[in-house]
Order: sequence, then structure tokens, then C-alpha cells
Amino acid sequence: MHDDSPPTRLDMLRFARRVVEQQTSRQLALIDRWIADEKRRERERRQGEERRPPEPEWLIQFGLNRQNVDAVHTGSCWAAAKSGRCRPVTRQQALDTLRRQVPACVHCRPDNALGILD
Repeated sequence: MHDDSPPTRLDMLRFARRVVEQQTSRQLALIDRWIADEKRRERERRQGEERRPPEPEWLIQFGLNRQNVDAVHTGSCWAAAKSGRCRPVTRQQALDTLRRQVPACVHCRPDNALGILD
């Protein structure tokens, strides 16, 4: 039979509890997905750092035409990083380049690091 009486206060409280319980479980599931995504991103970042090749010890900076050699840098030089026109080289290649009168970077002084005195 149908009961036409209005819901009791207890019925309303039980209904409110079910609604809150459903909403809470959905929100917790959403937060759990966010946590899983963040863990994945963190794992990928660590793997990227582990797989990154070591920083080169010496760099040669090329001119705008990519043929002229403009300068020699150490691998950690901030000016070389800003130029975007550098290529890694061996210690011997850096020495040979400096001996051909290519200027050393005034910021990182690779000539001093290589033991070349003016």
C-alpha cells in the first residue's frame, strides 16, 4: 500500500546520509585518481632525470650561419645555454679550437679550466 504520510525526520536524516555518502565516495575516487596521476608524473620525471645524458664538459658555440665557430665554453656555462647554438665537444677539440684563436667565453673561462694561459 501507499503511505501518503510525509516522511519523518528520521527518514529525511537517513536520506541525507545516503546522499552525503554517495557524494563523498565520488569525491574520494576523484582525489584517488589525482593522486595516482601525480605519482605517475613524479615517476616519469625521475625516470627522465635518470635517463638524461650527462652534461658535456666542453661546448663550441657556432655563429648564426652554423658554420663559423664563435666561442668555446665549459659545459655548465649559462651563456652557452642561452645562445642555443652550442654543440658538445671533447677536451681535445676544445683545446684545438682555442689554439686556432677562437675566443674563450668571458663568463666561464674555458681557457683557464683547460690550462691555457694568455
